[in-house]
Amino acid sequence: MIDVDKAVIARITRAGTRFEILVDPEKAHEFKEGEIPLDDVVAVFEVFKDASKSEKPSEEELKKAFGTTKFEEIAKIILKKGEVQLTTEQKRKIKEAKENKLVFMISKNAVDPRTHAPHPPQRIKKALEEAKFHIDVSRSVEEQLEKAVQAIRKVLPLKFETDRIAVKVPPQHAGPVAGFLKKYKVMKENWGEDGSLLAVIELPAGLQEEFFGKIGKITHGSAETKVIERI
Repeated sequence: MIDVDKAVIARITRAGTRFEILVDPEKAHEFKEGEIPLDDVVAVFEVFKDASKSEKPSEEELKKAFGTTKFEEIAKIILKKGEVQLTTEQKRKIKEAKENKLVFMISKNAVDPRTHAPHPPQRIKKALEEAKFHIDVSRSVEEQLEKAVQAIRKVLPLKFETDRIAVKVPPQHAGPVAGFLKKYKVMKENWGEDGSLLAVIELPAGLQEEFFGKIGKITHGSAETKVIERI
C-alpha cells in the first residue's frame, strides 16, 4: 500500500458533490493507462468529501453519484475520469517520462520516406520542440501518438507502417479490454450474445509486441489476437 504521507488527492464532482481518494501521483497515471492493479495506487481505501478533514460522504450520496457504495468501483471511476492533484515537480517528471516514451515510440516505428532509414531519437525530440507539441500529462502516450506524428510531419518527413489487429475476448474480460482499446483506433467492435467482444484496431506496427503483452495481462492469456493486415 502507498505511504499516506506521499499520497495526493484524486477527485471528481458528481451529482453536485465532490469525492476524493488518496493515491500515489505517478501510479495513478499508470492506472489510468490500464497497466497496474488498484492496490498499487491507493493509499487509503476510503472515499472522502474532503480528505484533509477526513470528511466522508453518506451511502446515499455515493449511490446517487456512482450507483454503488463499493470502494473499488468508485475509485476506478475517480482515477479514470477525475483529476489528480500534482505538484509542479511531479508534473515535470511525468511529462518528461511521457515525452521520452513518445520519442521512443516514434523513432521505433517511423522512417524517413526518402531514405527508408529510421530517425534517431534526438531528431524526433527536436522536431517535437519545433512543432511546439505539448505533452498532456493526464493522457496516455498512445492517445497522443497520432497527434504528435501529425505535428512532427510539418517539420520532419515521416512514414509509418500500421497493423490491423483482430482481438477476440471472452465475456469475463470483455469490459476491461473494451476500455483499454479506446486508447487505440478502433475500426470495428462487435459484442456477442454471451458478452464476448470481437474488435479490430489499428496501431503502429512497432507497438504490436507491447499491445499483445498488455492484452495478455488483462485477460490472463485468454484473448485471441491476429494481425490481419499491414498498411
